[in-house]
Amino acid sequence: MPGAVSASLSARARADTILGIQRTTGTAQARLIRAETWLRYALPALLVAFMLTLIGVAVMQLCGRHDEATRTATREVESFARLTALALAGTSAADETQLDRMLPVHLLPAGCKVLVIGPSGKIRRAYPGPVPADSFAGYLAEGEPIAILGESAGAMTVGLQAGGQAIVAARRLPDGVGQVAVVQPLEQIESEWWRLLWNQAVTLVAVSLVLTGTAAAYILQTRRAQAADEVCDLVKQRLDTALGRGRCGLWDWDIARGTIFWSDSMYTLLGYTPEKDLLSFGDVNALLHAEDGDLYSLARHLAASHATVDHEFRIRDASGEWIWLRTRAEIVEDSIDGSRHLVGIAMDVTEQRRLAEFTATADMRLRDAVEAISEAFVLWDASNRLVLCNSKFRDLHALSSEDAVPGRRYDEIMGRGALPPVRRGIPGADRGTSRTFELELTDGRWLQVSERRTKDGGYVSVGTDITSLKRHQEQLVASERELIETVKDLKRSRRTLELQTQQLADLAEQHLDQKARAEIANQAKSEFLANMSHELRTPLNAIMGFAELMESEVYGALGSPRYADYCRDIQQSGTYLLSVIDDILHMSRIEAKRVKLVRRDIDLESAIASAVLLVSKEAAAKSVAIDVELAPALNVLADERALQQILLNIIQNAVKFTPERGRVSLRGRSCNGFVHLFIGDTGIGIPKSALSKLGQPFEQVETNLTRSYKGSGLGLAIARSTAELHGGSVRIRSEEGIGTLVLVRLPMPTPALLSEIAREAERDSLTAICEMTGVSRAKNPAPLPVH
Repeated sequence: MPGAVSASLSARARADTILGIQRTTGTAQARLIRAETWLRYALPALLVAFMLTLIGVAVMQLCGRHDEATRTATREVESFARLTALALAGTSAADETQLDRMLPVHLLPAGCKVLVIGPSGKIRRAYPGPVPADSFAGYLAEGEPIAILGESAGAMTVGLQAGGQAIVAARRLPDGVGQVAVVQPLEQIESEWWRLLWNQAVTLVAVSLVLTGTAAAYILQTRRAQAADEVCDLVKQRLDTALGRGRCGLWDWDIARGTIFWSDSMYTLLGYTPEKDLLSFGDVNALLHAEDGDLYSLARHLAASHATVDHEFRIRDASGEWIWLRTRAEIVEDSIDGSRHLVGIAMDVTEQRRLAEFTATADMRLRDAVEAISEAFVLWDASNRLVLCNSKFRDLHALSSEDAVPGRRYDEIMGRGALPPVRRGIPGADRGTSRTFELELTDGRWLQVSERRTKDGGYVSVGTDITSLKRHQEQLVASERELIETVKDLKRSRRTLELQTQQLADLAEQHLDQKARAEIANQAKSEFLANMSHELRTPLNAIMGFAELMESEVYGALGSPRYADYCRDIQQSGTYLLSVIDDILHMSRIEAKRVKLVRRDIDLESAIASAVLLVSKEAAAKSVAIDVELAPALNVLADERALQQILLNIIQNAVKFTPERGRVSLRGRSCNGFVHLFIGDTGIGIPKSALSKLGQPFEQVETNLTRSYKGSGLGLAIARSTAELHGGSVRIRSEEGIGTLVLVRLPMPTPALLSEIAREAERDSLTAICEMTGVSRAKNPAPLPVH
C-alpha cells in the first residue's frame, strides 16, 4: 500500500475536519499519525516474528524434553539394574522363577524388561513375559558391544534383533554366576514425547490461527481505513470543490465553548489562510460589520430558543473589502455531550446584493425617466394589471395617485377615471403586435397613440401630444404653396443671374486687360525713374562739381563773400536732391521686388554704433543726447547695407523731429528668436490720425502748406519694406507732444535659418553658373558640391 498516507485515526481526524465535529490536535497525535503507516507494516511482521519465535521455543523445548526423557530413562535403567543385581544376590535358580516377588516391580518403568543371563550368555529368566531369545547376544542386534562388555559398557542405547532400539544396562551378580540386564525400549519413551509434541502442535496451531486472524483483521481494518481515507479525501475534495464553485462555506459554531469551525472553502471565500483548526468567538465577531449586528446578540437569542438562522451580514475579507454573506443554519444537539451547535452554510451574496441595488437603482431611474417624458405612458401585464404609468397618463384620464396603483386591473382603474373627449380619429399603421393612430380632442389637441404587445403578453401604450406637429404640418402645407411660388421666382432669377454672369465675365476680361496695362505702366514707371535718375545725376554731378570748384576758388576769387555761401547752398541742395533720387530708385526696386539681400550674422551693437556715428554731428548741433542700452550678445540675421539703411532712416528721423536738448534712446533685447529694437525720442510726436498712413511711400505728417522739415517721405517706407523683406516688421507708437517709439523686429541667426540661407546661396550660385555656361537647370538639377 505505497499510496497510503494515513490510517484510521487520521481518517477520523480529516472526517472530523470536514464536518467540524472534533478536531484531533497535539504533537503526540501528529507523531502517531506519521508513525501509523510504519506500524501498519510492522505489526504483521511482529506477529510473524512472534509465531516463528514461539515455534522455535516449542521445538527447543521438545528437543530438550526428548533428551531429558532419554537421560532419565538411562538413569532409571542403571539404577534398576543395580537394585536387581543386589536383589538376586545369593538366590538359587529355583528362586529366579519368582522374580516378581524378589524385585521391586513397582519401581520398574513402564515397558521395561529384566533379563537374568547365565555365565554362558544364555537368558535364564525374563520379567515380565516369556524369554524373548535364547541368548543375550541373540536378543540384541548383531555387533552391539554391550553383549560382550557387559557391566563395563554401562547403560547405552542399542538396537534389538526384533527391531527398534532400547536402553540397556547390565550388572554382574554378586556371586559371579551371571549378570542382570535391564532393557527399556525407546518406543515407550518416544510415545510420551510424541504425545507432548502433538499437544504442543495443537497449541501452536491454535495460537497461529488466532494471530493469523488478528493480523488479517488488522490488515483488513487498515485497508478499510485507507479506503475510508481515500473516500474521505474524495468527499472533502468534492465538497470543497462544490462549495468553492458555489461561493459557499460551512459553519459549525459550538455555542457553549465559543468556538467556530470554518471549512476550507470558507477560508478561500474570504481569502484567509487557515492557520488554526477552530476560530474563537471574538475572532469572527471582529470581522463582522458593525451595522449588521454581532454574534453576542445572536448567541443570547439562540441560548433562549432552538430557532433557526437566516441572516445576511457583511464580513471583511483578507483584502479589507466587505463581502455580503447569507447564513442559513439551525441548532443541532450533540448526542455525546449534549452541547448545542449552530450548523449551517454561508453563501456569498455580494453579487446578488449589488444586482438588487443595481435593479432598484435602475427601476428608480426608469420610473424617473418615464415620469420625465412628455408623453402619456402606461404599461399593462398579460393579466391586464397595471405595471407602471406616469403623471401625464393620470392627468389625461383624470386619475389620482391612489387610483392608479400598480397591480390593479384595467377595468378597475379605468372605471375610476374618464376617457378624454374625442372629436375624430385617424387610423394609422397596424403591424400585428403594434398599432398607431391619431386622435383629435374636443379642446383642439392632437394625440398620437402607439400601442405595442410585450413579449410576456402585456402591452405598452404611449400617447404623444402632436398638436404642435399638426399645426406645423399645416404651416408646411402653406409653406409648400409659397415654396412653389418661390421656385417660379427662382427660375426667373436664374435667367437674370445667367445674364449677370455673362456681364461679370466681360468685366473680368476687362479687368485683366486693365491689370496688364497697369503692369505695363508700372514697368514704364520703373524705366522712367531709372532713366530720369541717370539724366538727373549727370547734370547734378556737374553742378555740384562746379559749385565745389567755385567754392574752393581754384581759378581765382569770386569777389563777394556771398558767392561762397551760394556755392555751399548749391552743393547741399544737390546732395539732398541726389539722396531723394536714391530713395525713389530704392523704393521702386523694392516695389518691383528686384532687391536681392545677402543675409549674414551681424553684431547689432556695431551696426547701431555705425548708424549713430553718421547722425552724431546733426544730434550734436541740436544738443540731442543718444542713449544706447543693448542686451549682451545680440546678433541679427540681415543684409549689412539694408540693416544700416533701416537704422539710419529711423535714427535720423528721431533726431530730426526731436527739439533741442531732447533725447533719443535705443533699447534692444531678444524674444522668441527675434531681436526687438526700440527707438524712442522726446520729439513732437505724431497725431493718431496720421499713424495709419505712415510707412507708405511719399506719406508725411505735415502737408505741403505747413511743412517745416525737409524730406521725401520715403525713409519710414523704405525701413518698413526692408524689415519685412528680412522677415521682420516695423511698428510705430506715438503721442503728440511726448514723443515717438518705433519697434524694429528682426530675426536672430538660428541654425535652421543659417542652413536655409546656405541652401539659397548654393541654389543662386548654381543658377549663375548655369546662366554663364548656357546650361538650363532642368538638365542639371543636382547642386554643385560645396568645398
